[in-house]
Amino acid sequence: MNIRVAQKEDIETLFEIRTSVRENHQSRAEIAELGITPNSVAQMLETDCCAWIAEIDTQPVGFAIANATEKTIFGIFILPSFENRGVGRILMQAAEEWFWSKEIEEIWLVTGNNPNLRAYGFYLHLGWIPVGVESEGDFQGEMKFIKKRK
Repeated sequence: MNIRVAQKEDIETLFEIRTSVRENHQSRAEIAELGITPNSVAQMLETDCCAWIAEIDTQPVGFAIANATEKTIFGIFILPSFENRGVGRILMQAAEEWFWSKEIEEIWLVTGNNPNLRAYGFYLHLGWIPVGVESEGDFQGEMKFIKKRK
């Protein structure tokens, strides 16, 4: 498996992977309603965000995207046919190392507030700590997880 930093020319690949997932599936139209478009992602990658693509035999199979200013991981998405192969764990490690290299002491993410969701258990398994359900804003009803630099 190869992990590399995503470039502007990878944006379509990011959308293909994002819209392929089973859990937390969203269509391109639903993502666009949230303001996530190829143009907005291009702007993110040019500023304080970084995305990583996981490849197996040169095929992109997953990605993670994070924001240094917000100190958050926006998401990790894996093609369904490549789940349970360690791709998410390796992508999370790349994102965390990026944050720690920037001397950021605490990062956060949100996911659905249901312990039966795969993502919820995945974050717990990787040492993330659930700190409570968001009560307002864009993430209302979502569980917030944090992780501190060791």
